[in-house]
Amino acid sequence: MTVPVTRDRLHRLPKTELHVHLDGSLRPQTMLELADEHAIRLPSSDATELAEHMRAHEVRNLEEYLEKFRITLSLMQTGNAMERVAFELAEDNARENVRYIEVRYSPTLHTAQRLPLTEAVEAPLRGLARAESQYDIRTALIICGIRNMDPATSRDLADLTVAFKGRGVVAFDLAGAEYNYPAKKHRDAFFTVINKNMATTIHAGEAYGPESIHQALHYCRANRIGHGTRLIEDPDLMEYVRNFRIPLEICLTSNVQTHAVPSLADHPLRRYYDEGLVVTLNTDNRLMSDTTVTDEYWRAHEHLDFSWEELVRVARMGFESAFISWEDKKALLARFDAEVTALESEV
Repeated sequence: MTVPVTRDRLHRLPKTELHVHLDGSLRPQTMLELADEHAIRLPSSDATELAEHMRAHEVRNLEEYLEKFRITLSLMQTGNAMERVAFELAEDNARENVRYIEVRYSPTLHTAQRLPLTEAVEAPLRGLARAESQYDIRTALIICGIRNMDPATSRDLADLTVAFKGRGVVAFDLAGAEYNYPAKKHRDAFFTVINKNMATTIHAGEAYGPESIHQALHYCRANRIGHGTRLIEDPDLMEYVRNFRIPLEICLTSNVQTHAVPSLADHPLRRYYDEGLVVTLNTDNRLMSDTTVTDEYWRAHEHLDFSWEELVRVARMGFESAFISWEDKKALLARFDAEVTALESEV
């Protein structure tokens, strides 16, 4: 039996969101209210116009894409603001049947007004916990080092990651401008996290070639790769990623916006899936990319000819790739399988 792909069915499909930035996923109305509260001037006082301004439709590269974050970060310099944004992000995901979300960000970017680093972690954790109490969703945080900052800052953030082990933080990441900022300069931070038996993921192969992915894997021991769009340029490395079941955090819309790929139809996701790689679908930034998790699944169907059965497999790989305990993972997967069976029985 062939199950037709519809937006409603994709909306109801249980999903994960493993690659989403806290400071890239604000609601425009929330931005206006935070700006009013803190006397910050925004490009527009109209929510619709502000949303259009924040969309990264015409940026030339990843660096220009990242410029949008200066605006959102200016609004997220207090614990209350961070807690609210985290809660709303989890709420938005829960409303489209995302059952597990890992939210990433760099706490050091939220200390311009001397917010303590610990509060910059505890505040979003409070927001996520509140969302869990109100909605059918599991949540976690990933702390990011920044490529173009001093590696000593990454080590401090790695220590912060370890300090919150078992308290809602599940992994360490490296984000920011990729070109000319190699991951291997931050390997000490990754060793700090790895030596405490915590997970790692790294943005790699988005704005720079497969050698960036090679460094992420072999210098920093990444458990997952953020984006991995240019992995296709190195067949030998791609075989390694496939053989060792290293998940790729794919963000279709974002990759087109940053010109990592020329169009959705040219995205290597189709090739990765067909070659047997572990792939997951994610938004990257709900605000800048003007997208949802459901939208990303729909675009994989519409532009890359993914069938219902294939999208179900991608969704399941999201749960399989989550940075959670094996017992929790088994429970989520069992529930996923049961809900998919119920969805398919309606056809």
